[in-house]
Amino acid sequence: MMHLDATDKRTAKTLAFTADLVIVGGGLAGTCGAITAARAGTKVILVQDRPVLGGNSSSEVRLWVLGATSHMGNNNRWAREGGVIDEILVENLYRNPDSNPLIFDTILLEKVVEEPNITLLLNTAVFEVEKEGFDTISKVIGFCSQNSTRYELSAPLFCDASGDGIVGFLSGAAFRMGAESAEEFGEKFAPTKEYGELLGHSLYFYTKDVGRPIRFVPPSFALDDITKIPRFRSFNAQDFGCKLWWVEYGGRLDTVHDTETIKWELWKVVYGVWNYIKNSGNFPEAANLTLEWVGTIPGKRESRRFEGDYMLIQQDIVEQRAHDDDVAFGGWSIDLHPADGVFSEKPGCNQWHSKGIFGIPYRCYYSRNISNLFLAGRIISASHVAFGSTRVMATAAHGGQAVGMAAALCSKKRIQPRQLLEQNGLAELQTELLKSGQHIPNLRLKDEKDLVQKARIKASSEMVLTELPEEAKPQPMEFATAQMLPLQAGIVPKVTIHPYADGPTELEVELRICSRKDSHSPDIILEKKVVPLQKGRNCVKLAFDSVLTEPAYAYLMVGNNPKVSLKMSSQRVTGLLSVFNSINPAVSNYGKQEPTEDIGVDAFEFWCPQRRPKGKNLALKIEEGLRCFGPENIRNGVQRPTSQPNAWVADFADLNPMLTLTWPEKQNIGRVELFFDTDHDHPSENVLMVHPEFIAPFCIRKYQLLDDQGRIVYEERDNHQTRNTISFAEPLSTSKLQLRVEHPSENSPAAVFEVRCYPE
Repeated sequence: MMHLDATDKRTAKTLAFTADLVIVGGGLAGTCGAITAARAGTKVILVQDRPVLGGNSSSEVRLWVLGATSHMGNNNRWAREGGVIDEILVENLYRNPDSNPLIFDTILLEKVVEEPNITLLLNTAVFEVEKEGFDTISKVIGFCSQNSTRYELSAPLFCDASGDGIVGFLSGAAFRMGAESAEEFGEKFAPTKEYGELLGHSLYFYTKDVGRPIRFVPPSFALDDITKIPRFRSFNAQDFGCKLWWVEYGGRLDTVHDTETIKWELWKVVYGVWNYIKNSGNFPEAANLTLEWVGTIPGKRESRRFEGDYMLIQQDIVEQRAHDDDVAFGGWSIDLHPADGVFSEKPGCNQWHSKGIFGIPYRCYYSRNISNLFLAGRIISASHVAFGSTRVMATAAHGGQAVGMAAALCSKKRIQPRQLLEQNGLAELQTELLKSGQHIPNLRLKDEKDLVQKARIKASSEMVLTELPEEAKPQPMEFATAQMLPLQAGIVPKVTIHPYADGPTELEVELRICSRKDSHSPDIILEKKVVPLQKGRNCVKLAFDSVLTEPAYAYLMVGNNPKVSLKMSSQRVTGLLSVFNSINPAVSNYGKQEPTEDIGVDAFEFWCPQRRPKGKNLALKIEEGLRCFGPENIRNGVQRPTSQPNAWVADFADLNPMLTLTWPEKQNIGRVELFFDTDHDHPSENVLMVHPEFIAPFCIRKYQLLDDQGRIVYEERDNHQTRNTISFAEPLSTSKLQLRVEHPSENSPAAVFEVRCYPE
């Protein structure tokens, strides 16, 4: 028994922790940053003010994780973010293809608690900052309401990934709220005059069919007049969760300090909407539906944006500008919303896409005036217009990983964020990021420590693509269709297709390429042909006069014709895709982006793949074949398709695909890194979407590593991840290393993006 005498005042229990890095905010940016830093040897304290990790992606908010892939609704091919966020999304696909948000919570928690270098403090809100001098944070102080404990957290480095920028705000870091004028940065999409309006918050609900009629009595605070919402006719009994992203409010308020007021207004809207669906009589199909879940905290979009040494602007995104210090990339549209949100007469969003992904420089990820403060998430240094693209979670997570790696290097060197640039640490940062799977536009990994760079590489076979064999039944055309073909420099090879026609007609065929290297917007027409077709099966042999000056994807485009059906192929091969001039209204894709005024964005067509089980390749034959799948690709420094497939792909007929690495002398190999194809073109959304498989069809599941004596030194029989790291307890002394793999299926040949070997 404990008995304490009465006293005038008591203080809360206080614990003091010290680490190399304190990250405040456990959304995806903070979480991925913490894991990246911890794996690089840094002691990290991760502070999250909620009971779970993930921020807007968690079961508390339930927003899908998206970034450059944009629901496969733009021209950013193979653009899912790499590194830790890729690992998380691939793991979620494997465990949770039905997109249960509770399972996603467990994956994030597991990834963090498995890292011995991370101390995780949940339910802990930071409310105070202590400084040493004008520009250096020494300590942050937080309080956990669940255990009534005050935490004093000290470190030489801090990262604000809190969403609202609580650490940056309290420490005096320079920040902005609202929109800059067009004049400040020359952004044509910016307003004539600056203003303080923001993107608002959203709050979602889930429904459930219980198999019997359920009545609903609305709370007294529910919105009583649904017509106050101009788009009320858009509500229906089928949509729920973040499909109703446009249920948004708060853009004219202070999105930090008025959040509780905004939440109450959103609750009024949600319960009013449900009252309308259940009780208006317009939705008899809703009789058996009940509310299963309503969010208790809103998902935030915009509040403070902090100033770094560089501010990303509209032109960086639209022009896909390269920066010497790029460490991450984005690719979501410039996506801004009306300040009145759900009560606005305007469309719920205004999305303008770029032709491809864009780099984000390191200088956007630290404060310009607080010397030891990193920035991650939606608060990074970007204008209001550029923020419309960088704010989404997969982009934020990718940037968080760059911060985590930078912090690890700063910690080892005992320097501050800006000094990493001043002391020529950029190349090391980019190299370490690329090694971890972090794709950075226009960069290739060049790692002198990698023993594979000095090895002789031999493959048991390599694919020479001469044919994508036909399925039995031709498919009627819905849209103009294009097959992406990775061509080498030189003459374009001859191609044969077999379209079927309902009667005599003509087929338009174009050969296209992209105006920007490594982008996938086919905006240059090299040749056009009009081919006469007869009823039934036609054999169309296409010969082109064009000559490519460098390797690139060419697009064999077949114009839409309702009288024509095309033979498709069941074979799915790494680095090959069919794309369609289709629409995806969810991301403002209506087949072509056509700005009606000069707002500084491009006009171009959308050519997008279809989700499996659709999206099959166009059946065709190629004279001489495509030779771009050789074994040398495994050391070219790129771990996904860009302007070429960048993978070794084995021949379908090879029953025992194998890569053999040999050295003239024995090597001591302590670690092997392998990168497989988990389809970076698939967004792998974490909520609402039901995915057709739990392992990407291109991914090698079974493989073995063998030494120069033919001994199996490692075997994997159930892989589903992109990156596999094999560490040997004792260094492997061998002059030869063989990688034996199995084809993932009869329709997908084995493919390997990268093999690296290290002494340690």
